[in-house]
Amino acid sequence: MSNIKFIKHASLASAVFTGLFFSSISFATNGYFSHGFGPQSKAMAGTGVALSLDSLAPAVNPAGLLAVGDRKDLGIGYFAPDRGYDVTGGPTGACMNAQQCTFAVGPESLRSDKKFFLIPHFGYSRRLSENSVFGVAVYGNGGMNSRYVGGSATVGVPMGTVPPGISMTLPGTFGAGTAGVDLMQLFIAPTYAFGFGDGASFGISPVIAAQMFEARGLSNFSALSSAPDALTNNGHDNSYGAGLKLGVQMPFSDNFVFGASYQSKIWMSKFDDYAGLFAEDGDFDIPSTATVGVAAKASDALTIAFDVQWIGYGSIKSIANPVLPNFFTSQLGLSNGAGFGWDDMTVYKLGFAYDTSESSTWRFGVSTTEQPVGSDDVLFNIVAPGVVENHFTMGYTATTSSGNSWSVSAMYAPSVEVSGASPMDPAQNIEISMDQFDLEFSYSF
Repeated sequence: MSNIKFIKHASLASAVFTGLFFSSISFATNGYFSHGFGPQSKAMAGTGVALSLDSLAPAVNPAGLLAVGDRKDLGIGYFAPDRGYDVTGGPTGACMNAQQCTFAVGPESLRSDKKFFLIPHFGYSRRLSENSVFGVAVYGNGGMNSRYVGGSATVGVPMGTVPPGISMTLPGTFGAGTAGVDLMQLFIAPTYAFGFGDGASFGISPVIAAQMFEARGLSNFSALSSAPDALTNNGHDNSYGAGLKLGVQMPFSDNFVFGASYQSKIWMSKFDDYAGLFAEDGDFDIPSTATVGVAAKASDALTIAFDVQWIGYGSIKSIANPVLPNFFTSQLGLSNGAGFGWDDMTVYKLGFAYDTSESSTWRFGVSTTEQPVGSDDVLFNIVAPGVVENHFTMGYTATTSSGNSWSVSAMYAPSVEVSGASPMDPAQNIEISMDQFDLEFSYSF
């Protein structure tokens, strides 16, 4: 009966949190993957594959749920990204011939007007026996979210004598009004973990995913699309799919634990309303990830964790296809249509936890990576400038007299700028940039 109650409670919580997540998702990001899940992991730069601290553990390593035991975690985060672009160089406003005219943004500097987001999280785990546990984690990815109000674009028009034709300046970043994209991803990971001797554990999570996407202000790219009616301004479209995450934790001594996890690519249904934007007729699968790491008890008070995470953006054509030469050799929406040009990422995370007493712990961390956007791909990435590289984190956990606890974390990711010539008007230079701040609180009981 207790297990039935658990399943009912978890299902209700998942339904509630689905609505909350889809109201607004955005996160401190490596590309568009969150740097961590739950304030304890986030405070240690997102480490957690060998050190599991709460029921959000399956988001990093399902095997870690065994060490968590009976626990519920409920919290909310405040995420404030600042992203924008700066274009220098006057528009050429010319045509080489009737089929080839320049397209220029600005010149101008503009910041996205979506300034902050509130993000809930939820986890629930229940021990089934001494060596097995079942739970569910509800979490998300985001950050590929922007809205540029204002700006202008200058388009070469093949009228009169061609070349050079004439030019026309239109309102909006891409000359079609307010521009931007909105991506929201929700994951529900029911998890089973069990021990198999000497403190080692194995975990498995079927990952159920839902995502929503909207694009705005891109209609001037219609001539480059295989399906112009499914390119932009079609509201939010939904996509659903599933994948699998596996993980293991193995202690090599009382003070040293090794952890590893792998998440398969999550195969998603297509965004039919944006089949003329994303490669492969609206395909937007979620890339696979792999993480390995260690956690060491350096002293009675100090624990150190180190993770290395790989994210396979390069295997998803809608994310990885470059702007050049694809802009001119294929159409948007086809298999080789231009994408965001993102490379795979490898993220290095180092975290520290220091117990100042039996009931209080301070946490610190730093992570570093190489952002995924190349200088040739800055035009499309105006709407998705996921270019931060370093995260600096800290946090605190206090345990109450009843045995419950509360945790808080803070993160700052300094600004990173990426610049390059515009592929549609090489006289222009486009610089995109982003910095981020994140504050999160949770209560565990």
